[in-house]
Amino acid sequence: MREDLAAGSLSESYKAVDWDATTLGPVDGWSSTLLMAVSTALQTRFPVTLLWGPEHVLVYNEAYVPLIGDKHPAALGRPAREVFPEIWDTIGPMLDSVSAGSGAVWFSDLRLLMDRWGFLEECYFTFSYSAVTNDSGGIEGVIDIASETTEQVLGNRRLRLLHQLTEVLSTAAEPDELAERALPVLRAASDDFTAVDLHVTEVPDTEADTGAGVVREPLPGTGRVLVVRPSPHLPVDDAYLRFVRLVAGTLTQAFDRVRIWQAEQRLVRMEREMSETLQRSLLTPPARTEHLSVAVRYHSAVEQSQIGGDWYDSFVLSDGPLTLVVGDVTGHDRHAAAAMAQLRNVLRGIAVTVRSPPSRILTGLDHAMGSLGVDAMATAVIAQIEDGRTLRWSNAGHPPPALLRPDGSAELLAGPPARLLGVRQPPERDDHTADLEPGSTVVFYTDGLIERRATGLDDSLQRLTESLAGRQHLDAEQVCDHLLATFSADADDDIVLLVVRLTDR
Repeated sequence: MREDLAAGSLSESYKAVDWDATTLGPVDGWSSTLLMAVSTALQTRFPVTLLWGPEHVLVYNEAYVPLIGDKHPAALGRPAREVFPEIWDTIGPMLDSVSAGSGAVWFSDLRLLMDRWGFLEECYFTFSYSAVTNDSGGIEGVIDIASETTEQVLGNRRLRLLHQLTEVLSTAAEPDELAERALPVLRAASDDFTAVDLHVTEVPDTEADTGAGVVREPLPGTGRVLVVRPSPHLPVDDAYLRFVRLVAGTLTQAFDRVRIWQAEQRLVRMEREMSETLQRSLLTPPARTEHLSVAVRYHSAVEQSQIGGDWYDSFVLSDGPLTLVVGDVTGHDRHAAAAMAQLRNVLRGIAVTVRSPPSRILTGLDHAMGSLGVDAMATAVIAQIEDGRTLRWSNAGHPPPALLRPDGSAELLAGPPARLLGVRQPPERDDHTADLEPGSTVVFYTDGLIERRATGLDDSLQRLTESLAGRQHLDAEQVCDHLLATFSADADDDIVLLVVRLTDR
């Protein structure tokens, strides 16, 4: 049997042991049970050790060596208590219990702090202790079949930490908020870090550093460095450094996302301010005539990140009627605002040339959009008040004006459906008329006043007429204020109001 021991891959280690000085005694005197167990252990590639006799003397194979590190080769032939003093309080009672006949034990991913490379290292093992009996049924020793799971356990733990870190950073909107959210998560990971911080550095990108008991990993492009002090129970090996780099990478991505988001928000604000400036420059004070008072309002929807293409206009042609316009270009961006400016100015020019009626002005605008290459679609309603008592209007796909009569009744000035401005084949436009009595009020508006995601259009229009009914005593300014107070709180879109009231003669 001595020759069998010498023939294995651990032959030199076995030769170096003075077996005569151990409690196992000379190899030639080993029991057949021990010899058979040793032979089996040496022939398997799975980590196996025998813990033999009352002192649990170690006899193990080559696959077991990586599990005990620099305890090999001194561990061979020595009692387990001497080999594993740092974990004896855990494994000693197990070995004694199995040796006493209490049955085998099995553990999965058991955490042990083992001194196998000069420090107490956090290790995990899945293993079983089973009794080895002789032909008479007596227990001579314990066989330990083991597998180290440290890499898997630490890997899963670190993946969970990275996932948690990603989650808490996902909604942060400021760089300082990222640090405020990240540091508590990382500092709570005390099994991996005993200290964590983010340092601001004037050097944009530095090399990773592991000096002075800490690991410093730069966050490229952020002006920050992740500084961690590793747990004293972990080796600062390639796996650990990769983990720190992943943490740094997660932080860097979060900083990049916030920086990009802030840049986008600045661009959105700038674009909105430019569009709003353009739009408000065009929303001039309304024209008024004798016996006609006009009030206007423009209300921007706070939830919209960009300005829309809503507009109004009011002007008096020389020797002509008061002309009123409300329109809405589709879209919410600078292109919509620019198209709105084009349409408003072109419409004014056409109105001066064509003069009336409203249907001809809209038809002229249809053709002008095609000729000038205005790539937009819009709705609009144009109205003229003739002789101070007849309202004549033409509608291009716009919400119908509302009429509030002196008796307090309210109705919609609806007509047959009409196509939008900007379609390829402009339709023939029609005019509609309504007689106005002194004290009548006509309300023109854009769809932001009435349209709601959860409400049908018919219900919204009914709500409008109901809100106007009985308000005949209000002047034009008061009607605007009343409608905004009623409808603006839940508005999803910009609102333009143009209200004209026939005063008593």
